[in-house]
Amino acid sequence: MNPYRGRFAPSPTGPLHFGSLVAALGSWLDARKQGGEWLVRIEDIDWPRRVPGASDAILRTLEACGLEWDGEVLYQSRRTDIYAAALHQLKTTGRLFPCGCSRKEVADSALPAFGGIDNGELIYPGTCRHGLAPGRMPRAWRVNVTGTTLAFDDAIQGRIRQDLEHEVGDFVVKRADGLFAYQLAVVVDDAEQNITDVVRGADLLDSTPRQIFLQQLLKLPQPHYAHLPVAVNAAGEKLSKQTFAQAIGNRRATAALFAGLQFLGQSPPAELAGQQTRDILAWATTHWSLAAVPRTRALPSPL
Repeated sequence: MNPYRGRFAPSPTGPLHFGSLVAALGSWLDARKQGGEWLVRIEDIDWPRRVPGASDAILRTLEACGLEWDGEVLYQSRRTDIYAAALHQLKTTGRLFPCGCSRKEVADSALPAFGGIDNGELIYPGTCRHGLAPGRMPRAWRVNVTGTTLAFDDAIQGRIRQDLEHEVGDFVVKRADGLFAYQLAVVVDDAEQNITDVVRGADLLDSTPRQIFLQQLLKLPQPHYAHLPVAVNAAGEKLSKQTFAQAIGNRRATAALFAGLQFLGQSPPAELAGQQTRDILAWATTHWSLAAVPRTRALPSPL
């Protein structure tokens, strides 16, 4: 049995809000409850979306909340050579192919049989799967998922099964702008950091089969997965920068931690609400139960 190693991997697109704190808190508690390590990784590979100063602000908020991490913080933006090596390895599997389609062309040619558009993602119809059309230049690299169905057991959401060909389509691992895609980077990083358990928001649940498929192609270990409910606002929208989610801020740390425990079904006693972060986390670590987390993909935010 490998020692427990968990992680929190935020994207620096803005300050830490309640939805992100829930993911950090759940993963931190699961690691500490089992005497394991908890790492922090800044997923800043998508540099056009990065907000200056956001990485440092996120780390300061984690510290204010008492969520201390082990080891050095890993930054994806410094690891492009490692992702390039993984891409080269994928090419040797025969599952990778160059794609010359623009996003608009994919949208125009996506067929109803392939699901059309799912959660804002275009379902690729396989246009370049068997070679580029004459005169077309490669824009991106995609993984051929023909005939691939994957299933896994999530510790919170239960049995998850996905037909990659018809529910996702051949997905991108290197984008047309030259950046490596999230799906590839996260798989490589989890393996290199020896992550055994991934506790994160259910907004990433549908991405997990793609990541497992890449793990299989690259012959990498598969972590255990647990997907926490996503915090949504009154309109049912996921808390995010785009939906104007309020930053936690250092002064709101104790209130946010207490609300996070309630959100995660841990039933903290009322007298814990006014205590310091270390006292809240000490109680929470002792009483943490993954089984108590609500079995749903989304819940209204209490803040």
